[in-house]
Amino acid sequence: MTLLKTCNHVWRLGGQRGFFGRKRYDFGKSNLVELGQVSPERPVPEHIAKPKYYFVRNSPSSGEGRPEIKTDRQIQGMRDSCKLAANILKKACTLAQEGITTDEIDRFVHEEAIKASAYPSPLRYLGFPKSVCTSVNNVACHGIPDDRKLMDGDIINIDVTVYFNGFHGDCSKTVLVGNVDERGRYLVQSTEESLNEAILCCGPDQPLCVIGKAISRFARHKKLTVMPAFLGHGIGSFFHGPPDVFHFGKVT
Repeated sequence: MTLLKTCNHVWRLGGQRGFFGRKRYDFGKSNLVELGQVSPERPVPEHIAKPKYYFVRNSPSSGEGRPEIKTDRQIQGMRDSCKLAANILKKACTLAQEGITTDEIDRFVHEEAIKASAYPSPLRYLGFPKSVCTSVNNVACHGIPDDRKLMDGDIINIDVTVYFNGFHGDCSKTVLVGNVDERGRYLVQSTEESLNEAILCCGPDQPLCVIGKAISRFARHKKLTVMPAFLGHGIGSFFHGPPDVFHFGKVT
């Protein structure tokens, strides 16, 4: 829980303080979120194939050594798992409405994964207690679903990952709940544009650092600050692994 609380005042618009500055930033209309009541872990049927960390709590599912260059079979497996995750995410985003709890979104994602014979990857990963990550307002990443009802003006990121036929598929989307204020809409629109800028940089023989540079350059142009505490990662038969993909870089 400490990590989530540490993130309370990190995302900011044009702030002047450093990452751990003491200034309390104004989030505009958005409500400052604190952890609510978390429901018990949802059961996974016996017939669902499970990653190793399901059986050994806090056991990571991480690739080792150099980034994995995937075979055609592995690439197809990734496409299948990512397609399933994207379909579940699309449906889950329609639930992000005023009065709905993030626990209800968790239940939906969990049940949809099970119906597709997939395992909801976040569950039990490094002790995570739920089947999806729901990060509302000031929670920057990996928020735990709870009994707090979404409010008019909230911003929520829903992060869906499934383990399907031996591969993890991972995707997320940020949703505006009701009447989000101008600053909130600006933040969400700008971050989506920065993602597109980074994607345009990707390709064979391109160094990974171009991704962070592109995001930093765009964020600076928009007078936004990049959150340095989290980063992208490789994925496959493992949930997290090399390469690390930084979202910031030196901008000249």
